Amino acid sequence: MERMRLFGEPGWGSTIVEVQLDWYGIEYDFERVGDLFKSAEARQRLAGVNPLAQIPTLVFADGMVMTESAAITLYLADLTGQDSLVPGGKDPQRSAFLRWLVFLVANVYPTYTYADDPSRFVDADEPQRAFKARVSAYAEKLYSLLEGTAGSPWFLGERFSALDIYICAMSRWRPGRPWFATNAPMLAGIATRTEQLPQLEDVWRRNQLGG
Repeated sequence: MERMRLFGEPGWGSTIVEVQLDWYGIEYDFERVGDLFKSAEARQRLAGVNPLAQIPTLVFADGMVMTESAAITLYLADLTGQDSLVPGGKDPQRSAFLRWLVFLVANVYPTYTYADDPSRFVDADEPQRAFKARVSAYAEKLYSLLEGTAGSPWFLGERFSALDIYICAMSRWRPGRPWFATNAPMLAGIATRTEQLPQLEDVWRRNQLGG
């Protein structure tokens, strides 16, 4: 398999795909994009590959571009022919995996899109602060719903999956690990165990998420 190129930034959403590439042993080059919130130049440069200037953006050797982490997750499983991160079509846990994968990317992930930079959606400082607070509170509600669904030791129970990678990476974002430890201990436990998998220690360390 020829080398791919992953556009991303350590600790950002590209982490979710970077971890999967390491898991599968796929060779790739990581291209840092910089702070897309603060740098117009970074946004302009990435927009040449992905018009939305969002990460992760994965470029294949033949020039094909893939965006949207859920789509990449499903495609990498097909590409490698492995079901170690994505339950196969006849796996009884396939439906639960798909449900919660889409829940994460369609419901939880957008709370960061909106609240990380409220100025893109709301004018004036005070309305922006109120907007961010409301969106952040909604994110906590969504995580509480996930907490009530999570299995152990992994989200799907005995089976490790890409869902655990999502939870591990996203639990380092707002509201942060201390909140998860107190309010969502099942998710916090999944995150800790995922970080401690020997084959993933290096990639978590590169993304400043280790330990």
